[in-house]
Amino acid sequence: MTDLKRVGIYARVSTNRQCPESQLLPLREYATARGFEIVSEYVDVISGSKDSRPELARLMADAAKRRLDAVAVWKFDRFARSTRHLVTALEQFNALGVDFISLSESIDTSTPMGKMVFTVLAAVAELELSLIRERVVMGLERAKAQGKVLGRPRVETSEEQLLALSEQGLSSRQIAEQLNLSPSTVLRRLAASKTC
Repeated sequence: MTDLKRVGIYARVSTNRQCPESQLLPLREYATARGFEIVSEYVDVISGSKDSRPELARLMADAAKRRLDAVAVWKFDRFARSTRHLVTALEQFNALGVDFISLSESIDTSTPMGKMVFTVLAAVAELELSLIRERVVMGLERAKAQGKVLGRPRVETSEEQLLALSEQGLSSRQIAEQLNLSPSTVLRRLAASKTC
């Protein structure tokens, strides 16, 4: 049995003109110095704001399959598009027993200091989420106070219109399209008119 830690190293560059080697070389050196086995290198050439990153998805899948003991990145912003995204990924790694190492920030979640930084990041992400929720609620309250009608505009249709179209043999979807209603609203109103 070996104590060799299996690590996946992740790098991301935004364009083909940038070279991921500037991130990969120090990560390889770090892994060698720590006695880690590099299981795979995951490199995305894509903007950090994009939700879909194939190599990051592959890394997350390998972590979920327990093929990795640790994930190493050059810098947080190469890995995550936001604090919330970073914390979500770190929570997944934590649940899987996978350590996270960010070389530039000197973070290693296998150490007490790294665990403390993760806790602080989680608190910051939670604060961001709370502030966003608070702003949304305040905006809705302000709009209501100003007399603005919120939600989907109400479409006035009579039961006679609904029944006439239904009797013509139109489906609920076709009726919905003609009257600018949702199919579920059409179904609900037709059912209500039949019980009367």
